[in-house]
Amino acid sequence: MLRIVMYVTLVTMTFIAQNLGAQTAKDSLDMHRKERVLEALKKERERVVPEEKSRLKKEVERIQALQREGKISAGEAQRRKEQEAKRSALNIENRLAILDNKEALVERGEYAKLDLNAIEGSMLRIDFGTENEEDGDLLFGIEFKSDNKKKKYDKRTTSDLIIAVGLNNAIIEGQSLNDSPYKAWGSRFFELGWQWKTRLLKNSNAVRVSYGLSLHSNGLKPKDDRYFVSEGETTYLEPFPHKLKKAKFRQDHLVVPLFLEFGPSEKKEYDRYFRYSTRKKFKVGIGGYAGVNLTSRQKLKYRDESGSHTKEKIKDSYNTNDFVYGLAAYVGAGDVSVYLKYDLNPIFRDPNPEQRNISLGLRFEL
Repeated sequence: MLRIVMYVTLVTMTFIAQNLGAQTAKDSLDMHRKERVLEALKKERERVVPEEKSRLKKEVERIQALQREGKISAGEAQRRKEQEAKRSALNIENRLAILDNKEALVERGEYAKLDLNAIEGSMLRIDFGTENEEDGDLLFGIEFKSDNKKKKYDKRTTSDLIIAVGLNNAIIEGQSLNDSPYKAWGSRFFELGWQWKTRLLKNSNAVRVSYGLSLHSNGLKPKDDRYFVSEGETTYLEPFPHKLKKAKFRQDHLVVPLFLEFGPSEKKEYDRYFRYSTRKKFKVGIGGYAGVNLTSRQKLKYRDESGSHTKEKIKDSYNTNDFVYGLAAYVGAGDVSVYLKYDLNPIFRDPNPEQRNISLGLRFEL
C-alpha cells in the first residue's frame, strides 16, 4: 500500500513539474513575443511622421508642377496644398492612434491577435489558386516583402512571367492558308518569357512600354505522311516510306520582344505609396520581336517493316534562317489577351520558297 502511495505521489509530482516547466517555457516565449511586438510597434511609430512628410513633399511638388504648366491656377494650387497638409496631419493622427490601440492590446496580453510579420514589415507568402479578398481574383506565385527595403512611393516599372500558347502555321508565297501543307490544329506554338513594363507618362498609366526576353517554340505538322528533307541548299517535303503516326518540325527562337501598350488603369493610393492597377482593365499591345534561331529539329513516329514502333529525333539546320524578327499584337483584359504574332523572316533561306510562321493564341501575364 505504501509503495502504491509513493508511486502515485511520484507520478503526480512529475506531472506537476512538467506542467510548471511547460508553463515557464510558455511564459518565457510569450514575454519574448511581447517584446518583439512592442519593439516593432515602436519602430513603426518612428516612421509615421517622416513618411507622411515625404508623401506631402511629393504631392506639393506635383501640385507646383501643374501650376507651372498652367494646368491649374495659383489659387487652386494653394487650395490643394492646404488640403494635402490637412490630409497628412489626419493621417499622422490616425496612424498614431492605431498604434496606441495595438500597444494597449499587447499590454493586455492580446498580442497573439496581431500579425507579427505584418507589424515587423517582413513576410513570405506563397499563393497558388487562392482568392484575393480585396479584388476577388486568383493569385499565383511567391511574394516576399521586407521593411529593410523601403517601398517606393511611385513604382513606374513592374515585371511579369509571360506564357502564351496557341495554333501555328505558315504563310507560303503564292499560296493561301487553306492550301497549307500543315495541319491546322496539330501545328502549335508556345512562348515562355519574362517582361518588364514601364509607365511612360508621369501622372498617367495610359501608355506603357513592355520589353523583356522570351523563348518562342514554333511547331509545324505536315499533312499526308510527309516529312522535311534537306539536299544542299534546298529543303522540301516528300512522302515518308512508312505510315507516320506523328511528324513534327519545330524551331526554338530566343527573342527580345518590345510592345507599346495602351489602356485604362485604376490609381490605388495607400498610406505610404500609390500604384496603378490594370486588373480587369482593357488593354491593347502593338509591337514586335527580334532574336536568333536556337535549334531546328524534326520528330518522327512510325512503325517499321518489322512492326516495331520507332521514334526519330533529327536535329539539323534544314537551311533555316539564323536570325528571326516579326510583328506581334495582343488585345485583352487584365492578365489574359488574345495574341497574334507573325515572323517577317522566311523560315528557310534562299533559294527555298518563302514561308513565314504565323501564330494565334492566348497570352497570360502571371
